[in-house]
Amino acid sequence: MEKRTFLKTISALGAGLPFIGFKSPDWFDDLGSKNNDPELLPEDFWQKVRNDYDLKPDYIHLESGYYNMIPKPTFDALIEHIRMVNLENSYYMRTVQWENKDRMVAKLADVVGCSTKNLIITRNTTESLDMVIKGFPWKEGDEAVYALQDYGSMQDMFEQVAKQHGVILKKVSVPNHPKDDDEIVDLYANAITSKTKLVMVCHMINITGQILPIKKICDMAHAKGVQVMVDGAHCIGHFEFKIDDLSCDYYGSSLHKWLAVPLGTGLLYVRDEHIETLWPLFAEHESATYGIRRLNHTGTIPVYHDLSIENAIEYYQMLGPKRKEERLRYLQRYWTDRVRNIPGITVNTPLEPHRSCAIANVGIEGINPGEMAARLLEEYKIWTVAIDGANVHGCRITPNVFTTMEELDQFVEALKSLTPN
Repeated sequence: MEKRTFLKTISALGAGLPFIGFKSPDWFDDLGSKNNDPELLPEDFWQKVRNDYDLKPDYIHLESGYYNMIPKPTFDALIEHIRMVNLENSYYMRTVQWENKDRMVAKLADVVGCSTKNLIITRNTTESLDMVIKGFPWKEGDEAVYALQDYGSMQDMFEQVAKQHGVILKKVSVPNHPKDDDEIVDLYANAITSKTKLVMVCHMINITGQILPIKKICDMAHAKGVQVMVDGAHCIGHFEFKIDDLSCDYYGSSLHKWLAVPLGTGLLYVRDEHIETLWPLFAEHESATYGIRRLNHTGTIPVYHDLSIENAIEYYQMLGPKRKEERLRYLQRYWTDRVRNIPGITVNTPLEPHRSCAIANVGIEGINPGEMAARLLEEYKIWTVAIDGANVHGCRITPNVFTTMEELDQFVEALKSLTPN
C-alpha cells in the first residue's frame, strides 16, 4: 500500500464510529427528548454499546476503576496507528510527532474545557501530580494539606518532599457521608495555616466514588493565598465539567480511565502563573522557553497511544457525554438503592446523586474486604477490588457502559446471600 493511501486510511478511521455505523439508526434518532434519560432509553442501545467490547466470559466485570477497557473502534484505530508509526519510523518521530500531539491537546482542551496553553499530555495522573508536588518551589517549613483518602502514589511523593525540603504534611479525613458542602470545605479550611502553600484534593475519591465540591474548596483556599492541586483521575469522560470553571491551580487525570484511551495516557492542567515556577519532572533544554511545553519532555514514548486520543473522544461524543454520565449514575443507583437499607450492608458512598456517579463502595458486616472480594469472585463470578483503610472498608464496585441490569441483579443477590441473617 502506498504511504499516501495508507495515511488516508488512517484519517478515515478517525472520521466516524463504526459501532452503529456513520448514521444513527432510526430508533436512536426517534428518541428526541428522551436521549438524556437512561431509564427511557431502550436497553437495545446499551446492548449495541456492549457489543463493542470483548468481554471475558469468566466473570462479571465490576472493576472498571483501574482502567477502562477500550471499545473495538478505538482498539482497531490503535492498531492502525501502530502500523503507521512503525511504517514511518524515525521519519514520523522527527517530523510530525509534535504537530500531531498538539492536535490531540487541542481536541482534549475542547473536551475538558480549558485553553491549550495550559494543557499537556502525560502518561497518567501519578506522573501529572507528582510533577507538581516534586516541582513545586518548596521552602523549609512550608505546609501541604491532603486527605488520608487520597491516592497512595501522591501521598508517597509528599512524604519524599517532606524529607527532601522539610515540608510539613497535614492530613485530614474526608467523611463518607458529609451533611453538606460546607462540612467538606471547612475540613480543609481548618487545616490551612499561614504556612500552607498547597492543598491536594480529589475531584472524585477513587475508593468511594465521592465527588467533592472543588470550586468551593478552591475559592476558600485562594482567599487564604493557598494553591490547589486537583486529582481528577476518575473524572474526564465520566461526568461533565469544565476545568476552567473549577478555579483550580493544577488538575491531573488519567485518560485511560473513563475516556477509554489506551493505557499510558493522561493530562496535566497548569494555571498560567504557575507554568514558569514549576520544575519539570524531566529536564528540558534551556532554549525550550515556550510555555507549558517546558513541562512536557518525555523521552521516546509509544506515540500511537496519544494518537488514539482522537478516536476515544469520537466514541465518547457518539455516546453523548451527558447520556453516558446519566447512564453510569443510573447503573450505580440501580444497585446501591436496593441495598442501602439492608441490615449488615454498608454503602460507603453518599446518597445524594450529585455526590457520585458510577463508582461506589459497599461493605458487609463480619466480612473483611479481602475475603469479600475473594468470595464474590470464587462463589459468584463477580470481579471487584477490596478497599480496607482510610475509613473505607468494603469493595469498590465500578460498572461501565457495557454493564447490564441482569449483571447488577446478580451482584445484588450475591450481596444479600453474603449478608449475615
